[in-house]
Amino acid sequence: MADENADPQRLPEKQRGPVVLRRSRSIEPTTTDQRLLDSRGPADWVHTDPWRVLRIQAEFVEGFGMLAELPRAATVFGSARTPPDSAEYELGRELGARLAGAGFAVITGGGPGAMEAANRGASEAGGLSVGLGIELPFEQGLNPWVDLGINFRYFFARKTMFVKYSQAFVCLPGGFGTLDELFEALVLVQTKKVTKFPVVLLGTEYWGGLYDWIAKTVMRDGKVSPRDLDLLHITDDIDDAVDVVNEAYHAWEETH
Repeated sequence: MADENADPQRLPEKQRGPVVLRRSRSIEPTTTDQRLLDSRGPADWVHTDPWRVLRIQAEFVEGFGMLAELPRAATVFGSARTPPDSAEYELGRELGARLAGAGFAVITGGGPGAMEAANRGASEAGGLSVGLGIELPFEQGLNPWVDLGINFRYFFARKTMFVKYSQAFVCLPGGFGTLDELFEALVLVQTKKVTKFPVVLLGTEYWGGLYDWIAKTVMRDGKVSPRDLDLLHITDDIDDAVDVVNEAYHAWEETH
């Protein structure tokens, strides 16, 4: 038990960088430098939260460094399960080509399916095809049509790159991952975290039910406003989708 009458000026004290250790915590057999330079001992530290923070920091540094000089770009989302011989795959391929033809780099999640289709279309059209992959137990890395790619460990670091370096999102038919990105983008625009950022749903048969539910249930009950619904543009026409992306980019240019 600590001596209540002990002089606080004479208590055992040790500094570990910016950290001050007093009383029993001040007793450490080695210094930080000694532990750094000693290769012996357990390796549990590589799985600790402080080390994860450094990995997260590294992902942001790598992402910002790789994408800092990216030209104007549009992100295309869609299902990794889209078959290569399907009409949806051809839709994504044509979309990638049209966006590239309009002067946009095409960013995807770098996986197979609809993502591969958009990357392929952009690459075949002579545009810049970008893939931002994610470490998953059931995907095999970046698709072969990615010209500039990076793999992320953390979804939130990857999502930041999508938003920071895109001027628009175009959503092909997709599942939970596509829906996640779709609604995150809508929230960022709705709350004015990002501005002049169109979100296009390509495929009325696929997306129409979701759009109607938002309009007829969510908006009717006052959970969103008519102005919020205007943040979504739903179409079957690739030219219309590219026009929306173009117009939003030019509007953004005028304000910057």
